[in-house]
Amino acid sequence: MHPSRLVILIVPSHVETRGTASVADSAVRSALVEATGETGETGYPRYAGHGIVADVDPRTRTVEALLVDGAELDYGLTALIAPEE
Repeated sequence: MHPSRLVILIVPSHVETRGTASVADSAVRSALVEATGETGETGYPRYAGHGIVADVDPRTRTVEALLVDGAELDYGLTALIAPEE
């Protein structure tokens, strides 16, 4: 069973020195997304919310496909799933 909601973080792919900052502190955007009940083109469950649509592998918690405000992610940015609290 996959989670009903996740937080997706959009972070720079090469953060040279984060110091003591967490991944969440380094994010340029974050969104709470909820399972849509659909399967995406990748074959993984689809999540959507706050302008983000993502296919997520629930086993590895990897974002397999992503649209932000209807567009692909800009180069230099990476989508991550926020750690569970």
